[in-house]
Amino acid sequence: VQLQASGGGLVQAGGSLRISCAASGSTYSSYAVGWFRQAPGSDREFVAGINWSGYSKDYADFVKGRFTISRDKADNRVYLQMNNLKPEDTATYYCAATVWVGPILRETGRYDYWGRGTLVTVSS
Repeated sequence: VQLQASGGGLVQAGGSLRISCAASGSTYSSYAVGWFRQAPGSDREFVAGINWSGYSKDYADFVKGRFTISRDKADNRVYLQMNNLKPEDTATYYCAATVWVGPILRETGRYDYWGRGTLVTVSS
């Protein structure tokens, strides 16, 4: 499966942005998908994840209540709605997919496929 993240950009603090992850190739709807982010000089970290059905979701504590992950199987996309953005949310955001069907994974090494990232910049 090939993944491509898009929708990043520049937004002011307190603003909103929705990024998406498009997939092509295999049966994307059967994969769990995670969003990760990496700021310059920092490790890549888990942001949010959604299982294959879309009914199970997980969020990092630092985005709970602000970000929402969802998936649209009809158009093979997973979205990350980001509200009340903060300057510390500035990073390149990556989507990743895994065939794992258990609890949502947070470890980068457990994901099988990665897309190119999309840059989100939040100005203060």
